[in-house]
Amino acid sequence: MESSSQDRNLPASQRKLNKAKGDGQVARSRDLSHLAVLGGGAVAVMTLAPILFDQLKLGLSQQLSFDVKAVLQPSTMMGRLQDMTITGLAGCAIFAAIVMAASILSAIGSGGWVASLKPIVPDFSRLNPISGLGRLFTKEKFSEVGKMALIMLVLIVLGGMYLRSGLQPIASLTMQPSQAAIQALNEWLKAGMGLLLLVILLVAGIDVPLQNFLHASRLKMSHQEVKQEQKESEGSPQMKGRLRQRQREISHGNSIGAVARADFVVMNPTHFAVAIRYDEKTMRAPQVISKGADLLAMKIRDIAKSNSIPVLQSPVLARALYANAELDQDIPSSLYTAVAQVLAYVYRLKSALRGEGPMPGEQPVPFVPPELDPLHQTEPDANQP
Repeated sequence: MESSSQDRNLPASQRKLNKAKGDGQVARSRDLSHLAVLGGGAVAVMTLAPILFDQLKLGLSQQLSFDVKAVLQPSTMMGRLQDMTITGLAGCAIFAAIVMAASILSAIGSGGWVASLKPIVPDFSRLNPISGLGRLFTKEKFSEVGKMALIMLVLIVLGGMYLRSGLQPIASLTMQPSQAAIQALNEWLKAGMGLLLLVILLVAGIDVPLQNFLHASRLKMSHQEVKQEQKESEGSPQMKGRLRQRQREISHGNSIGAVARADFVVMNPTHFAVAIRYDEKTMRAPQVISKGADLLAMKIRDIAKSNSIPVLQSPVLARALYANAELDQDIPSSLYTAVAQVLAYVYRLKSALRGEGPMPGEQPVPFVPPELDPLHQTEPDANQP
């Protein structure tokens, strides 16, 4: 079930922003592009026009000059015409390059660089006239039309006021020398172009943050979409649980080589085996250096026996250590007493085997807090009805 637009009140995640950018969906301001094209074109014209006019004036003077050489060799006229053509084309190419660079830089400045072919891939669903009519009557289209109408109204009003204020001075130019009249007309046109660019600059200054806001609004997500994205990126809880279980199994399997360094191994006869090591010089408390279940437990037992390491049967302690102790970490403090009892028994046993003391009595039954025994936690309370 898809979330309605009213439910989408959460900002877009970075993953969704990256996906939208990969699809070519970024915030673009048309008004900024208009400003760049008009401004770049105006700067290019004002910069290139004097140079181009000088070159054209020189070429035209050459074309209109005839001498004996031109009469005897008509091909020189074609060479002059070719030079003028190259000059004109070079000027047009430079002008087009400046305007194109300004347009590209404005697009990159508003939405960043996007390397995607999806925006230009044909979408035949857009050929449906019914859906096309539906796209014409949207809030975004109405806001775009309203904005363009407002801009046009402002330009018409300002243009009319500018023309009205300059009509009398322009009319009086006919009474002035041609060079002064052309200079005054040039200044009047520059001022008009500057006023036009100022209006578009103000509009672009409003439109750029507006387009960023609208783009972020279009990409907002609902709580359900956020949960679904997290599930897709991180995996379902069941999958993560199986992955952690597999990682633990691999970790336990890799710890088999450490069994030979253990002081003793405590087992729940066939299900669990835990290897314990304690060095009072380097350790604050005994540590579990290897543990395993089922076949891995049998493997730990066999390695311990082959290395003459005592293997003791203590089901409750084995289960508690297996469930609550981490590899190469100190055992839980609540199990210190139980492990200390077993360690004392192991030390006496090793001394007796070396002939340094009598054999110890029966193996002690260490006390393990019931809450640390997984089997005890799963058994129902006998006092419950």
